[in-house]
Amino acid sequence: MCNGGACTCREVGAAADGGAGVPIDAGRKRFELRMGPSPRELWMRIGDDTFYKSAERAEECFYIDLPSGDAPVELRASSPEGVSAAWTIRELGTTTKSWYDTFAFGCGSPGVCSFEELDAQRSDKSSAKVRGVGDRCGSVKVKGLSWDTGHAPDQLHPSELVVRLRLAIYKFAPTKPHGDDSCGKGRPPKPGAAPDDVPSAD
Repeated sequence: MCNGGACTCREVGAAADGGAGVPIDAGRKRFELRMGPSPRELWMRIGDDTFYKSAERAEECFYIDLPSGDAPVELRASSPEGVSAAWTIRELGTTTKSWYDTFAFGCGSPGVCSFEELDAQRSDKSSAKVRGVGDRCGSVKVKGLSWDTGHAPDQLHPSELVVRLRLAIYKFAPTKPHGDDSCGKGRPPKPGAAPDDVPSAD
């Protein structure tokens, strides 16, 4: 999916891994980092690695392999004209060849992000039935989600947005494809176990 330092996005809904392949190291899991669509610059930092989407490209994708454990994530958008931000993180099931919706955050895509939209997001995420579990069939849990905003000259649209979270990546491999209705109905497992379902949030 990458050539000369630039990576193309797989087609969402494409069969199997969509061309992204699977990790060589069995101890790691492959993730898709998708930034956009947005007419603005966007940044994504996972651990020590930083990924960037320029204003010239509406959407940018990167594919990385991460080990089990906690991975700190920081998402950033900055523009004096107001931010337009969208980020998506998906996990690839090596066995199932299915992509799991680990995390998604957007504000002002399309349009310009407003404090009102951010307040609505805060309410939606805090009242979610199972907080932290982006995809019941996957093996990753989102922890510590928070965000800060920068100066807003008009008091309505932030000129900077920084989103922080941690990916709790479990050792077990997902055994059911994305969208399976039976996911999340089993007994929550202990971290590192090999259950049928992703653990519920604390």
